[in-house]
Amino acid sequence: MNISPLAYISENAMIGKNVTIGPFVTIDENVVIGDGTIIDSNAVIHSGARIGDNCHIHSGAVISDIPQDLKFQGEDSLTIIGNNTSIREFVTIHRGTASKGKTVIGDNCLIMAYCHVAHDCILGNNVIMSNTVQLAGEVEIDNWAVIGGGALVHQFTKIGPHVMVQGGTLVNKDIPPYVMVGRYPMSYERVNSIGLHRRGYTNEQINSIQDIYRVLYMSGLNTSDALKKVVAELPQSPERDEIVDFVKSSKRGIVRMGI
Repeated sequence: MNISPLAYISENAMIGKNVTIGPFVTIDENVVIGDGTIIDSNAVIHSGARIGDNCHIHSGAVISDIPQDLKFQGEDSLTIIGNNTSIREFVTIHRGTASKGKTVIGDNCLIMAYCHVAHDCILGNNVIMSNTVQLAGEVEIDNWAVIGGGALVHQFTKIGPHVMVQGGTLVNKDIPPYVMVGRYPMSYERVNSIGLHRRGYTNEQINSIQDIYRVLYMSGLNTSDALKKVVAELPQSPERDEIVDFVKSSKRGIVRMGI
C-alpha cells in the first residue's frame, strides 16, 4: 500500500491490498475500500461507503455523506460503488435513506467532475455522466447510458439502458431503452443507433428497435394503444420485451416526441 502519512484513516476502516491514498484524505469508520483503488488528495470517504476494486476517487470528491433529504433521520445506510469506476474531481455522492437503504453505482462507470448523485440513486454498469450532471433522489439509470454535461434529472426518474441524453437537458420524464433525447422541453430524437453499433448490436436488431419506436412515437396512437400494436404486430425479441416492460412500468410517463 502507498498511504500518505498526512491522510486520516479510521482504525475501523477496511482497506484492501495495493491501495493508494493521498495526503489530506479522510476515511471514516464503517468504510470498505477494495484492492488496487486510488484515492487522491483531499477526498472524503464517509461512513457507509463500500468502494470496489481498482476504482479511482479523484481530488476533492465526497463519497457517502448524509443525504440532503429532510426525511432522513440518521438511519444506517450505504453508498456502494462497483469495480473499475472513476469518480472525478469534486463529485458528491450521498448515501441512501430508509427508502432503499443504499445509493449504488455499478462497475466501469465514469462520473465526471462536479456531478452530484443524490440519496438512493441506482446506476448500472458502464454509465457515463459528463461534467456537472445533477441527479435528484431515487433516480435509476440503467447500463451503458450516457448523460451529457449539465443535465438535470428529476427525482424518481428512470433512464433505460443504452440511452444518450443531450447536454443541458432537463429530464423530467422516464426515458425508455436505446434512444437519444434532447432539446427543451426534453423530447425523443431518434434511436441511439451509433451507440448500439459500438456495443455489438446488429443491423437487424437496430432496425427492429426503430420499428418499435416508429409505432410508439409516429403512429398517432396513445401510449397504451401503441404498446398493444407493438405486441400484436411486431416480432418478439429481447429488445421489444425490454421496451414494452419499461413503458408499462413507467410511473412518470415516458418522454414524448417534439413537435
